[in-house]
Amino acid sequence: MSNGMYFLLATAGLVVGYLIYGTIVAKVFGADPNRPTPAITKADGVDYVAMPTWKVWLVQLLNIAGVGPVFGPILGALYGPAALVWIVIGSIFAGAVHDYMSGMLSIRYGGCNLPVIVGNTLGGVAKQLMRVFAVILLVLVGVVFAKAPAGLLAKMTPDAMTFNVWLGIIFAYYFIATIMPIDKIIGRLYPIFGAVLLIMAFGMTVMMFASPDVVFYNSAAWTNQHPKQLPLYPLVFITIACGALSGFHSTQSPLMARCLNNEKHGKSVFYGGMIAEGFIGLVWATVGMSFYHGPEALQQALASGGPATVVHDSAIALMGGFGGLLAILGVVALPVTSGDTAFRAARLTIAEVFNYSQRPIPSRLLLAVPIFAVGLVLCQVGFDTIWNYFGWSNQSLASIVLWSGAVYLASHGRFHWICTVPAVFMTAVCTTFICYSPKLGFGIPIETSNIIGIAVALAAFVCFMIFGPKAHVEADEVLKKESA
Repeated sequence: MSNGMYFLLATAGLVVGYLIYGTIVAKVFGADPNRPTPAITKADGVDYVAMPTWKVWLVQLLNIAGVGPVFGPILGALYGPAALVWIVIGSIFAGAVHDYMSGMLSIRYGGCNLPVIVGNTLGGVAKQLMRVFAVILLVLVGVVFAKAPAGLLAKMTPDAMTFNVWLGIIFAYYFIATIMPIDKIIGRLYPIFGAVLLIMAFGMTVMMFASPDVVFYNSAAWTNQHPKQLPLYPLVFITIACGALSGFHSTQSPLMARCLNNEKHGKSVFYGGMIAEGFIGLVWATVGMSFYHGPEALQQALASGGPATVVHDSAIALMGGFGGLLAILGVVALPVTSGDTAFRAARLTIAEVFNYSQRPIPSRLLLAVPIFAVGLVLCQVGFDTIWNYFGWSNQSLASIVLWSGAVYLASHGRFHWICTVPAVFMTAVCTTFICYSPKLGFGIPIETSNIIGIAVALAAFVCFMIFGPKAHVEADEVLKKESA
């Protein structure tokens, strides 16, 4: 089967998955359209602001769809059509479920951030660990999502507009967006960015099938085509994160949980946002495989300038000068509109730890300034190093959030398997990766790492079945303590 056919089938699968499985997930969770949301009960004009559903969906998509669903799938394309299979299956049964659960649990717990969600389901120790883990991940994300667009913009502008100049401009925007009320900058600019994003996604899709520069070659779905024969499992599941499943999304969903005015819209906003991101991942994975006519040529392009070079060259070739510019700007908009909310979520997470009101501007500045100072220091670290740490920590966080969702559902006598199955799988993936990886982990042979990964995943499953539901704290209890 050709790459083009895999793309069409995968796209159809995403649509069907949203319509059928998305409805099942919402029903299993028990979304209540009559239950007041935090946007109504805790409105503060800064972070808790009710917005129209279409705008909440668009902001959610731009929040979660950073550079990951572009750069990750391009890197994953080295493995061949297996990348497309993971994107569609991962999006439907893992990523969208993860995003929905994190968003809806935030709503049920009064708009709280991720560490509180994890603490209320997995216990107090997990809550404290998650506070540290989440802030570190958010700052890493902010740095990654600043450096990537700065590199692309530097390629498109005069020599005077260097990488460092663009990095400074992006960080300045991040800082302003982080401390301003969410509806003043983010709520107003994101619809514009969204239009550019949609032009990019659909324009590249049309030109993939219309341009003679794209060759859809035939290959088997699970044949490992990586030029260096790196193991398909677990690497493809770590490399392609945001396009299929991403723990970073669980840090962003609470931002929109504070702006959603009805629980019934959770399916379209949280589940649907991930499905839309999955489509973006499919586009760029297919471009990576087909524009270069094979993984060997793609590997050479990546070696010459990384994923940013692939984006720049393929967009200009397929869509021409003006269309390519819009496509590249769409890719720039993705990380910029996730980096700002990453730093915003870090500010809110720290504020939540100390119960520090964020209504006064000086209070926001007191937390934002040191966060950005750390981010600027991390900008001196190489992109590849940060990306590798981001990939593993991102998927590890996704596993934890899926376990939290499983505990919540099990404690309410609901069908917890929609969270438990992907949680077990991703626990095995993350454990195997950290054992195998020679750069980030222990460099253990892949066969032994696979055994360790399976053993750890099974142990986590047994602990969940024995202790999981007992660790859950009712949402009503949390809200009562909060009010007191």
